[in-house]
Amino acid sequence: MKKNLNLILFFSLFCLFVDVVSAQQEFRRLSVADYRDKMKAAWIGQIAGVCWGAPTEFKYCERTIPENEMPVWKPEMINNAFGQDDLYVEMTFLRTMEEHGFGVSQRQAGIDFANSEYNLWHANVEGRRNLRRGIAPPDSSHPAFNQCADDIDYQIEADFSGIIAPGMPEMVIELGNKFGRLMNYGDGLHAGQFVGGMYAEAYFETDLIKIIRAGLACIPQDSQYAEMVCDLLKWYEENPNNWETTWTKIEAKYQKNKDYRRFSCHSGAFNIDAKINGAYILVGLLYGKGDLDQTIIISTRCGQDSDCNPSNAAGILFATRGFSKLPQRFTEKLDETQKFRYTAYNVPMLLDVCEKLTRQAVIRNGGRVEKNNNNEEVFVIPVKTPKPQSYKPSWRPEPPADVKFTDEEKAKIRFKEYSIKEAVDQFLSGWKLTNCGADMNPGFRAEYRGKKNVVMTHPKEQGVACTFSRSVAIPEGKKTWFRCVVSHHDGGDWDWVIRVDGKEIGRRSISKDNVGDNGWATIEINLTPYAGKTIAIELDNAPNGWAWEAGYWASIEIESK
Repeated sequence: MKKNLNLILFFSLFCLFVDVVSAQQEFRRLSVADYRDKMKAAWIGQIAGVCWGAPTEFKYCERTIPENEMPVWKPEMINNAFGQDDLYVEMTFLRTMEEHGFGVSQRQAGIDFANSEYNLWHANVEGRRNLRRGIAPPDSSHPAFNQCADDIDYQIEADFSGIIAPGMPEMVIELGNKFGRLMNYGDGLHAGQFVGGMYAEAYFETDLIKIIRAGLACIPQDSQYAEMVCDLLKWYEENPNNWETTWTKIEAKYQKNKDYRRFSCHSGAFNIDAKINGAYILVGLLYGKGDLDQTIIISTRCGQDSDCNPSNAAGILFATRGFSKLPQRFTEKLDETQKFRYTAYNVPMLLDVCEKLTRQAVIRNGGRVEKNNNNEEVFVIPVKTPKPQSYKPSWRPEPPADVKFTDEEKAKIRFKEYSIKEAVDQFLSGWKLTNCGADMNPGFRAEYRGKKNVVMTHPKEQGVACTFSRSVAIPEGKKTWFRCVVSHHDGGDWDWVIRVDGKEIGRRSISKDNVGDNGWATIEINLTPYAGKTIAIELDNAPNGWAWEAGYWASIEIESK
């Protein structure tokens, strides 16, 4: 009997303790209907921002876009979003969680990302390339293996993490450590956690300063990214009415000062570093002063990655407004039936999967879903203080984890990756490559413009071509032809040059005006006049303007008949 009384007393005290803790716990409440309204607005903001800014992307570096050169918004532009990597990459992460659950392992997330079929650049392509080579996360983003670890990539893609974690900054940090570490490290990772933290707060707050500070609370305060955020808040307070003055300060510190570009993959006018582009997100949010159009316009006019930055800024701001309160010019032409490229989602399906994952996030975070007096579902979300991890800058990283995929995991990865040397040896056998620079991440491309197994090269520097070479014996009594198939980057061009025994015998500009309808140029040179000789052939991927000068080589062949 005494034992039973003790048990009763224990459980009574325990229940009292639980009641006291519950009473002290602060909660936020968000109806599911309001959540969907704001969540849809967040996606529309991303879509509008990237579509409006897309024609200007990286065309304005170290200068702002003149007001009269800013594109004019047209409602039908909204449907240009379905082929934008700013959107479909982050949907890869949503799909992973949808298929494997919210608690999916980072290794499974890495396998799914490795199996993505779209073109990527910078930290994304480096991270995916590492995954395809068998380097498992988190090492796929480690600076020892990824020279682009501080670039903008996870900042572009982190919107999803806040969209499915309303009022849950700890969840944003967790998702960043899972998905952001597939491709980014240090400030590149914290950039995405900052963006996600702003989205999470935008469901409950309209004051943009408070939203920015909520994002800041999600990242290490001693990081360079946090320093940038504090700079922007200070510069805005000092000069709240002239964004171009603040832009000049950003330029001086985060463009010209090499100490703030220590692990960016570029050092010239082109700047893909997360910090300067994150600053342009904040310029739009702060100086736009809550105006939807001005937020996008100002963020775009800052230049550099001028479609990604307004996309982040608009997504956050639109979320504070809600879809039902958006102007028709951003919604009336939207085709909700069209699927985003490389995904399983159209707009209604995207909203449904986000709601599904948010329900899981609320429960995982210690919250619940209940009914209010109107019988409407409500998310009840515990208020928790975010706990950022310690700062490990990309130029002073912790040791790699030394993790590899198992043979069983490797078998699940459909694509293989090769270094530039491996790619040449595998797909352009017999050719030697010299003076290939690191810009634009040269190497193997599983697919480019409809062709498989493409080798991408880039000139070493201005005035120094990247060169293929080999010696070839041209037989007598036969006709011998040299043939190659080459292409260019969407934003640039380059000069194709051929030399025989040091003498130039052919040259062609490889640009959108000099290729076929499929984006490829087929070049043929008659080598029959060299019959009976062994000749030295050199092929140049030569620079002509130093902007997006990658050469894409689908084949190089010499045929005698």
